[in-house]
Amino acid sequence: MKLRNYRETKQPDLNIIPMIDIMFFLLVFFMLSTMYMVEQKTIPVNLPQATSATIDNKTNFTVTLKDDGSIYLEDQQTDIQTLLMQATKEQKNNPSFAIIIRADKDINYNKVVSFIDTLKKAGITRFGLATNGAGGN
Repeated sequence: MKLRNYRETKQPDLNIIPMIDIMFFLLVFFMLSTMYMVEQKTIPVNLPQATSATIDNKTNFTVTLKDDGSIYLEDQQTDIQTLLMQATKEQKNNPSFAIIIRADKDINYNKVVSFIDTLKKAGITRFGLATNGAGGN
């Protein structure tokens, strides 16, 4: 019978480099996947380009004006009276209420100005125009 010498037994190696690689891969995966989860519910429209566009994530309503004259609130088609009614109701509840207007780049400029004027007449003064900026947003 041979006795083991405990001083000569090799300790098991704990190699954590592969685990760090896997954790880094998971971190990158979740970072990239959450970037695509931020998309708002909107109707596809060709937005004009702007080089100094900024992103505003504090808006309450996103309104899309298509070149055929249709109006969408988020991803639901609506008419101007219903939109104004919902917007004025929301503005009473939220003092920082704002509307982002996503107008098709081929829409008549007069229609956009007329829509903004209608918003102002209803008492809505905080709005913005969506564009495809340098970041593609």
